[in-house]
Amino acid sequence: MHVMATKAPTVETLLKLGRVSNLPTVWTNVLAGTALVTDTVQGWHTGVVVLAMSVMYVGGMYLNDYFDRAIDARERPRRPIPAGEISAATVCAFGFGTLALGIVLLGASGLLAAAAGALLALAIVLYDSFHKGNPAAPMIMGLCRALVYCGAAAAATTALPTAIVPAACALLAYVAGLTYAAQQESFDRVGNLWPLLLLIAPMVLALPALANGVVGALVYLALIGCAAYAVYLLAARPMPGAVPRAVALLIAGISLVDAALLGAAGHALPALAAMMGFPITLLLQRYIPGT
Repeated sequence: MHVMATKAPTVETLLKLGRVSNLPTVWTNVLAGTALVTDTVQGWHTGVVVLAMSVMYVGGMYLNDYFDRAIDARERPRRPIPAGEISAATVCAFGFGTLALGIVLLGASGLLAAAAGALLALAIVLYDSFHKGNPAAPMIMGLCRALVYCGAAAAATTALPTAIVPAACALLAYVAGLTYAAQQESFDRVGNLWPLLLLIAPMVLALPALANGVVGALVYLALIGCAAYAVYLLAARPMPGAVPRAVALLIAGISLVDAALLGAAGHALPALAAMMGFPITLLLQRYIPGT
């Protein structure tokens, strides 16, 4: 069934399609990927990387709705495409266009950064095209976030320092765990809970944060508290909508992962800045759904 948009899309529709409430977690990913390899944030240069990763995230969200449009028509008819708020062709063109723009922007930082952007675009399209019923989908989504770290690191150093690899793997595991939970969101339940063990990976890697002063301990304990409460919601389901609430909390918690990893590396100010992404994301999710 094809639904035709009858009027120009509203700003609200565009923001909803892009899940822009989650963008602060992308910004803190870039902050972490940069500071973990350079110890500094490089002004306008880092700003270009933030812009590149932001447009690629939004483009990926648009393509998610484009590839899911038939399923959404049956299960979530209020999504913008089946509701006729915007045409599928427009969503497709915008999605692929912004992925290309992101690669070009990263190319300003060198060939390796552009290559990381191209790999990120490929992973995004792979996830969006084949995530339904695909047991590997959570790992592919995790790979997308890990490539944000790698792209930011490559843009900052014109190389890919091996120092970013453990952090990228920890982020991959955390995002894979929350993506598994997100796949069950429409049922408001989670089947097997064991995949949530993936959430522990960044906590293990960031354990040294506890010995790095007040800031390090603060961001680490915030991550522990966020993940523990989310797992409680997923396991006990103490109220209606517990699973979607847990998923939104874990998405915002990506910024706490960034903060904890920065705290473990002794970067107190960047860790505090990354930590702010958590409440900002939760606040924005109240107005624009994050899933």
